[in-house]
Amino acid sequence: MESCMANDSSYGRVLSLPRRSLAPARGRALQHIAQAAALTDVHPAGGTDGAATGFVLSLLGARAEGPVLWVQDRASRRENGRVYLPGLRGFRRGHAILQITVSHPRDVLWAMEEGAACSALAAVVGEIHGAPAALSFTATQRLAIRAEASGVPVYLIRSGDPGGLSAARMRWRLASLPSGPHPHDTHASGALRWDADLFRARGHAPGRWVACYDPDAPRPADRFRLVPHADDGAVDPDRQPASDAAGS
Repeated sequence: MESCMANDSSYGRVLSLPRRSLAPARGRALQHIAQAAALTDVHPAGGTDGAATGFVLSLLGARAEGPVLWVQDRASRRENGRVYLPGLRGFRRGHAILQITVSHPRDVLWAMEEGAACSALAAVVGEIHGAPAALSFTATQRLAIRAEASGVPVYLIRSGDPGGLSAARMRWRLASLPSGPHPHDTHASGALRWDADLFRARGHAPGRWVACYDPDAPRPADRFRLVPHADDGAVDPDRQPASDAAGS
């Protein structure tokens, strides 16, 4: 791990992406993009809402196996708590989570950069509370470059942040929803659900979805789903063929 994280040969390589029109994105297309090798910002709608953490964990649970680096500053740990590893049996199948707590937001960003340069990691997650000066557009741009150059997805949970400038490919605002119905027991809770507001994205129009995570789905790719909100406020199933490409 150490030799991999010291390898800095990919740093500074900017990827050229084709320009696309801002066509409305379908849920199945977006759920693959949300797991792509890029920087994704995740904002909890409320200060004590764990939706952002659950959303990121659901994305990790739908990915291939591999270790995950999870970095927090002291402020985020004080405000949001720490991920309780024994309680993540439904999320972390095949993922060893390496937890680090540091003093300052700049240390979170440094550790995330180093982790994003290591292709042996399945993903990198960082948590920063508030909108500190260290979390500048340039800092997020460095993370985005590392992620896209190395192929490691990077998720930044920004609690207590009004949503300043960011180079993130996708920016989500998450709120908790009641769980879905259980398929076999009406008195039991079903799939986890969140109100997922995509308020900014590169190459896609903003929109709102219901994010669902079912740990009992047979395939990892089927555990996480994005279901669009219907115009009347009800949930409408996404009937877009799975073969459709994002932004096409």
